[in-house]
Amino acid sequence: MRACALPLVLLATAAFFPLSTSTDTLGTSASIAGNNQTLVSAGDVFQLGFFSPDGARTYLGIWYYNITVRTIVWVANRQSPVLSSPAVLRLSGADGRLLVLDGQNGTVWASAAPTRNVTAGATARLLDSGNLVLSSDGSGSDQSVAWQSFDYPTDTLLPGMKLGVDARAGITRNITAWRSASDPSPGDVTFKLITGGLPQFFLLRGKARLYTSGPWNGEILTGVPYLSSNDFTFRVVWSPDETYYTYSIGVDALLSRLVVDEAAGQVQRFVMLNGGWSNFWYYPTDPCDTYAKCGPFGYCDGTGQSPACFCLPGFEPRSPQQWNLRDGSAGCVRRTSLGCGGGANASSDGFWVVDQMKLPEATNATVYAGLTLEQCRQACLSNCSCRAYAAANVSGGVDRGCVIWAVDLLDMRLYTTDVEDVYIRLAQSEIDALNAAANRRAPSKRVVVIAVVATVTGVLLLLLSAGCCCVWRRKRRERHGETDPCPAPPSGGGDDALPFRARKQQALDEDWRSAEKDVDLPLFDLAAVLAATGSFSASNKIGEGGFGPVYMGKLEDGQEVAVKRLSRRSMQGAVEFKNEVKLIAKLQHRNLVRLLGCCIDEDERMLLYEYMHNQSLDTFIFDEGKRRLLGWQKRFDIILGVARGLQYLHEDSRFRIVHRDLKASNVLLDTNMVPKISDFGIARMFGGDQTTAYTLKVIGTYGYMSPEYAMDGVFSMKSDVYSFGVLVLEIITGKRNRGFYEEELDLNLLRYAWMMWKEGRGADLLDPVMDGGGSVNHSEVLRCVQVALLCVEVLPRNRPLMSSAVMMLASENATVAEPNEPGVNVGKNTSDTESSHGFTANSVTITAIDAR
Repeated sequence: MRACALPLVLLATAAFFPLSTSTDTLGTSASIAGNNQTLVSAGDVFQLGFFSPDGARTYLGIWYYNITVRTIVWVANRQSPVLSSPAVLRLSGADGRLLVLDGQNGTVWASAAPTRNVTAGATARLLDSGNLVLSSDGSGSDQSVAWQSFDYPTDTLLPGMKLGVDARAGITRNITAWRSASDPSPGDVTFKLITGGLPQFFLLRGKARLYTSGPWNGEILTGVPYLSSNDFTFRVVWSPDETYYTYSIGVDALLSRLVVDEAAGQVQRFVMLNGGWSNFWYYPTDPCDTYAKCGPFGYCDGTGQSPACFCLPGFEPRSPQQWNLRDGSAGCVRRTSLGCGGGANASSDGFWVVDQMKLPEATNATVYAGLTLEQCRQACLSNCSCRAYAAANVSGGVDRGCVIWAVDLLDMRLYTTDVEDVYIRLAQSEIDALNAAANRRAPSKRVVVIAVVATVTGVLLLLLSAGCCCVWRRKRRERHGETDPCPAPPSGGGDDALPFRARKQQALDEDWRSAEKDVDLPLFDLAAVLAATGSFSASNKIGEGGFGPVYMGKLEDGQEVAVKRLSRRSMQGAVEFKNEVKLIAKLQHRNLVRLLGCCIDEDERMLLYEYMHNQSLDTFIFDEGKRRLLGWQKRFDIILGVARGLQYLHEDSRFRIVHRDLKASNVLLDTNMVPKISDFGIARMFGGDQTTAYTLKVIGTYGYMSPEYAMDGVFSMKSDVYSFGVLVLEIITGKRNRGFYEEELDLNLLRYAWMMWKEGRGADLLDPVMDGGGSVNHSEVLRCVQVALLCVEVLPRNRPLMSSAVMMLASENATVAEPNEPGVNVGKNTSDTESSHGFTANSVTITAIDAR
């Protein structure tokens, strides 16, 4: 009798408690109930079940399976929670719908009607993609899909999901934020496609537009021209049947999600790094991302100008008073009315081209797929309402079709890179005036051309005269047996006959000519630079480096600039100058210094930067007086800002850049003490698959250089990470790595910091001039010390990527590994050490060329 009782007890227990093993499939004869029964995808990536964010209301959701902090990516019944337990999910055999039932067996939520006839073998299966798929016959084939959760996103877009409109199926796929962290009901912030004209995605709060991606031009969303990554593939599909945005990930192990945040009013991309979510990017990122910030026919200068709003060429502020108060919302109006009309009147109007602009909002524009650009031009001229036109599709470098704006041009933004040609319609008199103004801005070029032609002509005449004279004298002396006064050049002739320095100068001249072709920047006249700097007066000099002096100046429009001057006659710095122009002109980030333009005039080469009123970081942290002005919060903000700037260079920009000379003097501070990385003279661009490089020409600053670079010439992104770690310790302590030395223990700053960390005294590294009270977040200090020590580890592979460093610094809950001993112990700072290595300890960058 007892032997029979045990199986009965086990069966009874199984009826009340879920099985310990999980499945990924739910059939018509099964259900899941309560918070303990779930579905888990086959690869253990996602889990489906019930959850209660506030302890009272229950929802059916999908979340990542193996992540400590539960991250919900989809909610079924977000507008109708279960209020009476237990909640139950089952697949109805009658109509093939998924049902959420409450404790009274009432239907709280039901999925949309299946698109195919459902059989008794129908199943709902949770895939490793995070998609819950209803298979009409249980086969799991694409042809059997009758409903899927990917068609009904909530606040999250996962890889493979679509954001947009399916006209055939009558489905609109948007993502809408949670109302709050404990309330998944739809909030006010939505990211969605708005159809009409060119495809364009909008972030809205209610009906108010916060941000737009810019129109799709067949190649990019023109509001995010820098959106690229080695690990992500972004795609927009535009067809009569379906228009949507989607993305995929090339690395299977990488987790990523696109989320709408209610409180921040942003669309944010997160990636999983070291067990925590890192904010990969977000929009809007700055004031210029605000929808229509500068009103009709205005544009926002996204390169950091202040004020940020400007009028398009041929336009002026509608309200000068508001404009002067930095309120550009009223926009701009034409200075000269259009002639309008076709035929003879068409010639009274023309078009001015802009090519570095986010395309105007195009949802109300008209697309003509079959017109050429010339036909589009004529169509615009013949339409009195037409304001502008552009190619509708520029993929593959070929213009296809056109788009015409017969509405006010809104939401334009200036970038430092070409986006697409937009033809702005203006009165012909305005175009003539703009052309004349452009010609006046570059008078020196015409003068130079005339002077060059005159000089070359004169030289040729002199050479011709000298040659004729030489021939006549040679023949005369040959008749008399005299020595030739005009000998031929040595064998080899040509450039080899020139002295070495002359050949080097000639090569440098050719390099300058090549550089001019590469420069994609505004060119300033030498006269304008001389006027701005008081002809390079000593009173305006603010610094000097290996390239030459730096001057503070003010342009005619009142903008303050820093002018970096390099003489052509100086061989040092020429290559660095050209390198900086080519690299930094292609970069844009709030934590990188902004290059405004350059001046190339005969033997003068100059770069014009935005002026940083607070100069460089080293003038604060290494100055006994100014150090007191930097409290802990400001130092932490600087650390995080520099980290984000480096992350952009390494991982987020269009090009992978290794700076190679990150140090305190190359971090500039603006009026708000926002840090900006500067001096890209020795930076290197890496290819898509390149991770390291080798050089015989070791360039950098002693104390900041990683050991593998200083000793073997091997550099990579991890070399910059090492320099960042040194910089963080200097910011925390207020001491130079090359100026600090602990006599008794024979330790430099890095080894001393590691010793203090191992002894549990990391917080004691904090600069003593700071208030040690409540104004200092000591856990934050310790986290910064720990991250810095990870960055200066001896093996590059043990140092974190900058994205990981940013995540560890910014998140209190991030898991941070235990650091090992730092990579270099240079011992006591002596003059012999410095001279033997060919580096300096005073933050000036020089070069050492070592034979290996």
